[in-house]
Order: sequence, then C-alpha cells, then structure tokens
Amino acid sequence: MKLCFATNNQNKLKEIQALLGDKFELVTLSEIGCLEEIPEPFETIEENALAKARYVHEKYGLDCFADDSGLIVPSLNGEPGVHSAYYAGPQRSHDDNINLLLQKLSNENDRSAYFKTVIYLSFQNEYHAFEGRVPGTIIGEKRGTGGFGYDPVFVPQGHDRTFAEMSLAEKSKISHRSIAFAGLIDFLENH
Repeated sequence: MKLCFATNNQNKLKEIQALLGDKFELVTLSEIGCLEEIPEPFETIEENALAKARYVHEKYGLDCFADDSGLIVPSLNGEPGVHSAYYAGPQRSHDDNINLLLQKLSNENDRSAYFKTVIYLSFQNEYHAFEGRVPGTIIGEKRGTGGFGYDPVFVPQGHDRTFAEMSLAEKSKISHRSIAFAGLIDFLENH
C-alpha cells in the first residue's frame, strides 16, 4: 500500500520506514510535488498533526498521515511542547534548543519530561488519530551521537541511556513515535 507521509524530514522518514518495514511504500511531500512548508499555526500537537494531514488530503487527494511531536516538561509549564523544533528560534538548531532547555532547567529539581507524538491519518475520507508517549528525565549534559532533537538529554523511564545512546532499532522499540505508529499500523492492517 502506498501512503504519503506528510514530511520532508529525513530523520523522521528513516525512523518511520524502519518501523513500517516493507508493509507500506512511503512517499514524502517532495515526491508528490508538495514543496511548500505546510503551516503549523496551532498551539497543540494534535491540531498541527490534523492540519498537515488535512492539507495534503485536500490539496493532493491522497491518503496520508502526518505527525507532530514535542517534548513536554511539566516544571516548565509544558515547554517546549508544540514549539519543540524551534524552541530557541527559527533556525531550528538542535544544539540551541537543548542549550536553552538545560538553561531553563538549571534551577529546577523536577526534571521529569515526556515525549509525545500524535499521528493523524487521512484514510478513505476519514481522519483517525493515534498517540504515543514516553516518560523520562532530562539529564544535565548531552550524551550520545544517535537520534536527533532532544535525544542526547532525554533518558526514557526504566533506562539508563539517552535516546541518542541507543541504536535506531533500540529506540524504535520504545519511542513515542513507535507507540503511535503501532496504532497506525494496526489500523491499516485491519482495514
């Protein structure tokens, strides 16, 4: 089955293709001719994921799915949340984002956090949502060279290594994306 994944983020694409295996053929936004930046104007992860899926479905007439993810830190009132990718500014620098997060947490005792992914699937003119969460802790320094985003400072609950210290296969077994995508895959296999 061919599905459009509403992204041009090669890191996400690699992670998701590893989860899906050869069950589905993914095409990206650039492969369907969508070269514009899809707006994410909303203040929730759910609304932004739905907006991207709806945009692709309405403009290109394809079954597709879109995700939005964020790191939520309760002691920072949910920051960076929906603004995770550009927390430190429009340059979307992973290092700048991590540095700002660590700076804001420097005097906090509660360093708990969770990653959240919401996927919206546009399938046969209906929309379906799937969510995944992984609780963990933000450590005080970067560790590891894998992954992307906040992975070097996030240690998932029950583990002693950051996401960035895990292989892609290890991370894929427990990540917020893998949990959300398990719901998506289950839905697609049964429809």
